[in-house]
Amino acid sequence: MIQHRKRAMILSLLGMGLGQLYNRQFVKGVLLFLLHIAGIGLAFSLPRAVWGLTTLGEKSDHLEKVGKVYVNVRGDHSIFLLIEGMIVILAMAIVAIIYIANVRDAYLMGKRREQGERAPHFTETLQYLKGAKFPQMVIFIPVLLVVFFTLMPILFMILLAFTNYSAPNFLPPAKLVSWIGLEGFKNIFTIKAWNQTFYGVALWTLIWTVCATLTTFTGGFVVALMVQKKGIRFKGFWRTLFIIPYAIPQFISLLIMRNMFNGEFGPINQYLGYFGLGGLPWLTDPFWAKFTVIVVNIWIGFPIAMLMIIGILSTISRDLYEAAQIDGASPFQQFNAITLPTVLFSFGPLLVMSFAGNINNFNLIYLLTNGNPANPAYQSAGSTDILITWLYKLTIDSGKYNFASIIGIFIFIIVSSFAIANIRRTKAFKEEDLHR
Repeated sequence: MIQHRKRAMILSLLGMGLGQLYNRQFVKGVLLFLLHIAGIGLAFSLPRAVWGLTTLGEKSDHLEKVGKVYVNVRGDHSIFLLIEGMIVILAMAIVAIIYIANVRDAYLMGKRREQGERAPHFTETLQYLKGAKFPQMVIFIPVLLVVFFTLMPILFMILLAFTNYSAPNFLPPAKLVSWIGLEGFKNIFTIKAWNQTFYGVALWTLIWTVCATLTTFTGGFVVALMVQKKGIRFKGFWRTLFIIPYAIPQFISLLIMRNMFNGEFGPINQYLGYFGLGGLPWLTDPFWAKFTVIVVNIWIGFPIAMLMIIGILSTISRDLYEAAQIDGASPFQQFNAITLPTVLFSFGPLLVMSFAGNINNFNLIYLLTNGNPANPAYQSAGSTDILITWLYKLTIDSGKYNFASIIGIFIFIIVSSFAIANIRRTKAFKEEDLHR
């Protein structure tokens, strides 16, 4: 018997598509061979990519004398070399995966030929992909986009954390960036100015996240119970009224709130003055500024929680409450045994998302307080700055890109750890029975 599988496999090892051409799959073979040629071209740029990724350049901008005049000669741009190296290596990894799949495909098709089967034509292959492999084809493009537009930035951020990339001393192309290993992480925890800022901002981020998540959920829950309560008239009107804070663009709402809580001319302090009460430093005192951002977040965040909880409450069968009443359960016992478990079961995944969103709630903090009031003990951060706004200021205002990357890594670790832990614990993610 002719060993088609071996011949096809050897040819596909020599070049992508050659095994397919041997198996008489001409269109697929030509396409894979063209990809093989592109991969060879990519391989020629691999040495420079590896060199750039490991060295981050060897020559910075410098002056060279040309005749009687000194001319600025452009040097290596460390960040461009880092990005180029990442892209080339990642692309080569994708080509390698396709190469392995090409060898496997040629081997299996050769095996089918040995069994007397005919190799499918290209149109038949397309029909197979649109049929049995349709889910994989649909998900392939999003996965590719995730690799290049999500994984790549995360990897870039991680790599920057191990460099000295910061202004003004290490800002390419005037200066070269170099690898410093864990020195940046060490500085965050050992230098007093930086560790004091990190611990203070991280603690406030945790307090803010927990308070913002629980208060919006509780506020939405309470309002939903009030609106859905038996005997309440004009329910549609109340739902519409309470959704208005969410319907207004957040940017506008926050700017309005910023003016309302202004300590000098804000209407809230004016109203307090009408009742003989002194005005409060809503945005200028550290404690009151933190209190203000939590209160404003309740106003902006509770409507969406209310709508979702109303939807959950409407799915609870009235038979459960009637059975509980027959058994003599009080309204509180009915709430504790039926309403609360049902809402938490369905709303659990949204609480996880809300927690992650509040850790990265840049808009509210930045637009309402801009991280102020200032804290003289902090580096590039104010009293209400959370980790994400501190990261922004380190990048845009201070040019401390390596420190900003370290903060980004901590945010990623916190969010991913919390999400994974709660996904494993939350029954809604496990699709378990509600009454287990």
